[in-house]
Amino acid sequence: MSTAPLWQPTPERIASTQMHAFLNRMADAHGIARDWEAFRQWSVDSREQFWPALADFAQVEFSTPATAVVAGDGMLDTRWFVDSRLNYARHMLRFDDDAPAIEFVNERNTRVTYTHRQLRAEVARAANALRQLGVRADDRVAAFMPNLPETLILMLATTSLGAIWSSCSPDFGVRGVLDRFGQIEPSVLLCADGYFYAGKRFGTLDRVVAIQQELPALQRTIVVPYVDAQPDIAELRDAVLWRDFLGPVDQPAPALTFEEVAFDHPLFIMYSSGTTGIPKCIVHGHGGTLLQHMKELMLHCDLRQGERIFYFTTCGWMMWNWLVSGLGVGATVVLFEGSPAHPDADILWRMAEQLRINVFGTSPKFISACQKAHVAPGTDHDLSALRCICSTGSPLAVEQFEWIYDAVKRDLQLSSISGGTDIISCFMLGNPILPVYAGEIQCRGLAMDVQAWDDTGQPVVGQKGELVCASPFPSQPVGFWNDTDRAKYRGAYFEHFPGIWRHGDFVEITAHGGIVVYGRSDATLNPGGVRIGTAEIYRIVEDLPEVLDSIVVGRNVADDVEVWLFVVLRDGHALGDDGLRDKIRQAIAAGASRRHVPRQVHQVSAIPYTISGKKVELAVQQILHGETVRNRDALANPDVLDEYSEFA
Repeated sequence: MSTAPLWQPTPERIASTQMHAFLNRMADAHGIARDWEAFRQWSVDSREQFWPALADFAQVEFSTPATAVVAGDGMLDTRWFVDSRLNYARHMLRFDDDAPAIEFVNERNTRVTYTHRQLRAEVARAANALRQLGVRADDRVAAFMPNLPETLILMLATTSLGAIWSSCSPDFGVRGVLDRFGQIEPSVLLCADGYFYAGKRFGTLDRVVAIQQELPALQRTIVVPYVDAQPDIAELRDAVLWRDFLGPVDQPAPALTFEEVAFDHPLFIMYSSGTTGIPKCIVHGHGGTLLQHMKELMLHCDLRQGERIFYFTTCGWMMWNWLVSGLGVGATVVLFEGSPAHPDADILWRMAEQLRINVFGTSPKFISACQKAHVAPGTDHDLSALRCICSTGSPLAVEQFEWIYDAVKRDLQLSSISGGTDIISCFMLGNPILPVYAGEIQCRGLAMDVQAWDDTGQPVVGQKGELVCASPFPSQPVGFWNDTDRAKYRGAYFEHFPGIWRHGDFVEITAHGGIVVYGRSDATLNPGGVRIGTAEIYRIVEDLPEVLDSIVVGRNVADDVEVWLFVVLRDGHALGDDGLRDKIRQAIAAGASRRHVPRQVHQVSAIPYTISGKKVELAVQQILHGETVRNRDALANPDVLDEYSEFA
């Protein structure tokens, strides 16, 4: 990694941040040094002081105060804010004014705005309608929805009642939806009549009919007209259109009330990717989600009341939940529905200019696509409001860091962030008071005891190791659904290093506290006994102008592992042309090492991705070993796997 930062905040900018203000407040109260690393370590060591101070800073209200901040021993048994009561939705709806709360935009250039006052009224109507259906605390409400304002409205209505929300995007197949919702047995289902993507219209009601048949506990299905003004819902059981569900709009909205619940009362049910088996149903609580999101948005992103935050996400990915928590800061949440490349690769940058977005969230895949399409956002658009770009989903390559500063904006905090559905938040992310180094995440999250451990369980710096969190944190899952003895939960995170959260990422903590992510541990290559992160190869290969995308896996051969690389090439290129296969191998050898050079390099038409946009190395690896890939419905493009079977 480079020793010189790509970006360094000025002293004036540092002094204006909420991170700086909170650091100084804690330094005054607890006598700690006014230094980032001392502050970070204090937040890890002093959980009982840090989290209540954070709640106070974020103005989180507890209707009943806690009798203890932390209780219990070990990561599996720790309880937070014991006996306290609060409600996530109450904090999200604490602003009641005419400032915009939601800006909705889609690829067809439709735009809808809800003020905080309008949002509160719509949530009140939806909550009242759910209450009339008999929905109570602990009931499940599920959404098979595009990223529409109605999705957010019903989520807040559900959680205001203490009921539990779960969602997935409408590009899932029937089996993928049932693998998720079939486990949690929702009583209410929200869906749209369809969605638009890349200029095409897709209907969903035929799938909803099939989904209804396998959800016996379902009592009501609410349909949002999106692709048609008056969709035909005659084939659906117990269905009602959205406006009929809410009731007359010419009457005053009912009072907005909240069910006060315990700190760890279930809020969201999230799902693992499901590419290696039935998805795990991960339950997250009101308090842990709320405090963690406020910490990350207010301190690490410096998001403020009146600013605008956007993340390109579907409502089936945890980044949707993270994004909409911006309401609790008083920010405007920007929802985008559609393709990020239609009608062209500039659509999201135009939106950033038009809506004056301050925090822009995306992925390395999108950045790479812009880079290869020679998009010039900083030249073509007024991005003067933009001050922070977040990127997640996979490691952000050095060249992508450099492209952002060259083609988007020089004075910008580029925050590569990493965590996951498992914790509905981040282990490591950006920091507005620290420099940005190419290829590195800026820092470990406050109060997150993140370390890199070697195979013997010893922490290492400047070496690759397993990402662990060695101390409890509030956004640990409440548990897994229907895992009464917690055996699945324990097995997922706490068996590799007994009692310690092992996340499954292969990382390095640098000497100045940054983090380099080399890929998933279960996808790490091991030729000749040397562990190689897949991100090390992607960084080099996908920087070649001929290569659009790639995936690398290990294939077991005798007592060793061969590295196999598959590439998607630009039109007009083939591996046999001008020694391109050798060029790829030479680039990897020069940019990494001879051990990284793939034994096999093959051209394919597409790379398999999950619906949330992550490469599926394990599925390709299974195919190469003649194994069956289960739950293909978890993939955005499962048909491409057939192409890889030719290489088995």
